[in-house]
Amino acid sequence: MSERLDRLAAYFESISEATLPQLRHYYTPDAYFKDPFNEVRDVVLIEHIFAEMYVSLHDPRFVIHSKIEQDDQAFLTWDFRFRIKKYKPDTTQIIRGSSHLQFDSHHRVRYHRDYWDAAEELYEKLPIVGGLMRFLKRRMG
Repeated sequence: MSERLDRLAAYFESISEATLPQLRHYYTPDAYFKDPFNEVRDVVLIEHIFAEMYVSLHDPRFVIHSKIEQDDQAFLTWDFRFRIKKYKPDTTQIIRGSSHLQFDSHHRVRYHRDYWDAAEELYEKLPIVGGLMRFLKRRMG
């Protein structure tokens, strides 16, 4: 594994509100980011997306499970652990996902796409909406 990927994974595992500005050291100014809820092209906007998780969540953190790298691309699998401030603040929630990353020639991320199932990992765990999502899943399956 390359040093760039190891450093980036370590950064995400230790990310906090205080270390968010360091994101700019790891990403290009015009980096692209997409997840099930966001799609932006600007490191400042990416930083804002990560900052928002500290507004509504207690103790958000990433646990990296695997890293795969080839040439200028990498793939991470991870768990995102958190507690929702307004809903079950004593219960840790887990979203399992992965990230596809592409690096520029200076080893900074220029492309970051997160893949995770919002229905299974988030909506099904919410009151009312969760029951509907589970019902639909059974009907479709």
